[in-house]
Amino acid sequence: MSKQRVITAAVGIPVVVFAVWIGDPVFSLFIAAAALAGAFEFYHMALGPGQPLIYIGLLWTLVFVLSPHYVDVLPLVMTATIVISLIGLLFCSSREKAFHNWAWIAAGALYVGWMLSYWLNLRFLEGGMYLVFLTMFTTFANDTGAFFVGRAWGKQKLASAISPGKTWGGAVGGFLSAIAVASILFPILNLFTTLPFGYWQLLLLACIISLFAQLGDLVESLFKRNMAVKESGSLLPGHGGILDRFDSLIFVGAIVYYYVIWIIA
Repeated sequence: MSKQRVITAAVGIPVVVFAVWIGDPVFSLFIAAAALAGAFEFYHMALGPGQPLIYIGLLWTLVFVLSPHYVDVLPLVMTATIVISLIGLLFCSSREKAFHNWAWIAAGALYVGWMLSYWLNLRFLEGGMYLVFLTMFTTFANDTGAFFVGRAWGKQKLASAISPGKTWGGAVGGFLSAIAVASILFPILNLFTTLPFGYWQLLLLACIISLFAQLGDLVESLFKRNMAVKESGSLLPGHGGILDRFDSLIFVGAIVYYYVIWIIA
């Protein structure tokens, strides 16, 4: 599995770098594609295959993830999406599970589409490209450190009822890896721009990124445990599905965005 993870990362990281560097529309399309794939996995686990409502959920997810592009009319678009999805219940669901299925559709669109939309908001900020690079690679460092340190030295379980594979050793390894990579990236990125914070704020941000990356991972693990599945999909060899790879990014984009506009700005 480790070899597959490395190969997938070697292919995927250049794609991510290219999308972030080019910016719109490529970056928006990249995030939208990831959101749609992740939402499809979410709905497949929650509702099972062959549910017509899944297509409404994917549309709803797309509405959410691209919302930074039309924030002025978002209330109108949201209202239309809710009305259309509820009317869809009349034709797509059994009466017994109609609102149960609708609740899962709404949850998936919010969890995947709305939360990933913050990566577009972050990219649109001044110096957003560098903020996205810093945030993504700090998150990837957290994930990589947690995986390898956890496998090598992790013994005490972090949350055995949610994810038996997570350990305190892995959590510490991810935390330290996030700080180390953020500290290395900070002077490199400052050669090209001036990041809107100092070194101590960077260290705090790295700690916050690691914390919420690991919380995002645990939330997805809890969901998979509730659905009695091991992985959300098989699209990414060595990682599982899109949600298995992007789970740690789901919270982080929003947290860093608000950190920058509320605390730094």
